[in-house]
Amino acid sequence: RSVHEQIKENPWVGYEVVNVYDNRSHKEYQIERVTNRRKREEVGNILKGLPVNGSFKDLEKDALENRFDAVFIALPMRAEHKIQEIIRQLSWSTVAVYVVPDFYSIETHFTHMVDINGMPAVSIYENPVSGLRGVVKRLEDIILSMIILAIITLPMLAIAIIIKLTSRGPVFYRQIRYGLGGRPIKVWKFRSMKASEDGDVFMQATKNDPRITRFGAFIRRTSLDELPQFFNVLGGSMSIVGPRPHAVAHNEAYRNIIRGYMLRHKTKPGITGWAQVSGYRGETDSLDKMRNRVMYDIDYIRKWSVLFDFKIIALTIIKGFIGKNAY
Repeated sequence: RSVHEQIKENPWVGYEVVNVYDNRSHKEYQIERVTNRRKREEVGNILKGLPVNGSFKDLEKDALENRFDAVFIALPMRAEHKIQEIIRQLSWSTVAVYVVPDFYSIETHFTHMVDINGMPAVSIYENPVSGLRGVVKRLEDIILSMIILAIITLPMLAIAIIIKLTSRGPVFYRQIRYGLGGRPIKVWKFRSMKASEDGDVFMQATKNDPRITRFGAFIRRTSLDELPQFFNVLGGSMSIVGPRPHAVAHNEAYRNIIRGYMLRHKTKPGITGWAQVSGYRGETDSLDKMRNRVMYDIDYIRKWSVLFDFKIIALTIIKGFIGKNAY
């Protein structure tokens, strides 16, 4: 079904499905389907919407009569012997034969074929923003961060002076977060709280949090406290766009609860991200909110492109800097 849908939805590739063959649609199996409800439902789910025209024997016959140009074998990986048998049968014909591995059953977002020095392999958890794509993203970060830092130098200086005049303590503070590959990095921020410590138990800022200073509430609500992170971007530990870095304590808690949580560390953390401009910014006070944030983070990594980054940056400027969930 998945192969059929791919071909049907992308006619520009040049293929048109003319026949579908499946032994389970054969007469003998029709009888079994009637007497075995579980198998009937299972087969119904698999073949729903497909115009099944015959069995694998019919496939061999039609191939010899040149009724089509190519065959896509889309059987599950466990059917190795049946796949080999079909390939042998089709070797007597002139049709092109393609075996489509059953990757649809593998639970991952990044599956694709790779070539390792001539050895074909299936990549499951590889970093998709690597190689030439990684170089392009790094150049994007360097150029944009230099331009932005030149623009925000005076506003940052003003923020630093106000912080120093309105509360005791340092202007900046550094948080330990997980970066690319889950390695610890130090993330810079303007201090917005009376205390700024990362412990084993991390408490997210909440509405009317007494730890937040008056000016701190303003810079948090407008995300101005994040501006020093452009130095992280220039230094290479962060990216302008990417999954927002979570507290270490949150990472350790959620990695065992949310499947695929650590996949968000397959790229550098960002100052803004797809999740943030999609409504998942600030406090995540429920498991569902965190799951949705992670879903958007993984979706970003899978779909990454320079244009996608610029779209997220534009959305951040329009609506991302001022959020109802940012305390």
